[in-house]
Amino acid sequence: MGSSTTDRSMIREYNAGIRALGGEGNERKFELSFSSEEPYTRYWGVEILDHGEGCMDLTRLREIGCVLFNHNRDAVIAKVNRVWTENNRGKAEIEFDTDEDAEKIYQKVKSGTLKGVSVGYVVDAWEEVLNNKESADGRFKGPCRIARKWTPYEISIVSVPADATVGVGRQMEKPSGLLGLYEKQLQINKKRAGGKR
Repeated sequence: MGSSTTDRSMIREYNAGIRALGGEGNERKFELSFSSEEPYTRYWGVEILDHGEGCMDLTRLREIGCVLFNHNRDAVIAKVNRVWTENNRGKAEIEFDTDEDAEKIYQKVKSGTLKGVSVGYVVDAWEEVLNNKESADGRFKGPCRIARKWTPYEISIVSVPADATVGVGRQMEKPSGLLGLYEKQLQINKKRAGGKR
C-alpha cells in the first residue's frame, strides 16, 4: 500500500443518471453520482477509486464545492448542497444558479439533453496489486492500482462524456514532469497550423 505515482490530478466521466428532486422549492435541485469503483484502464494500468470508509476525502466538496460546465473553472453553474457515499459511489445533491449561463445548462439537464457527469480528483495514496493477487482487503484482484486516499475537488456537468458506461469513462490526466494532454494537443495543433512553438 502507499506506492506513489506521478498522476496527481485526474478526471473521470460518467453517464450518471442525474435525477431531479421533487417538491416545492426543489425545482433547481438534482441528485447525481459523480464517482464509482468501476475499474478503468489508464496508460499505466487499471485504476480503481476505493469508496470504502475513510478513503475519499469529501471535505473540499463539502466546504467549497461547486459544479462546473465541462471543467471550465470560469463556468460555475451550480453549488454542491451535500455530498456522501452510498453503495460504493460518490453522490451529490446540487442546486443550479439562476444567472444566464447556469440557466442554459439547467434547462438542458432538466430536459435530459445533458446527462454526463465528471469528477476532478487528486490521489494521495495507492495500493498496487500484482497480477492474479488480491488487494489487502480482498475486494479487488490485480493487476490494478487502487486509490486508497483520494480527494474529489470539483464536479462537472459535461456535454461529451468519454464513455457512456457509468464509472468507466475518463478524460484527462496530467503526469508531473510532462505536458498535460490538453497542452500536448495544443502543441500538435500549432505544429499542424505551421507554428514553431
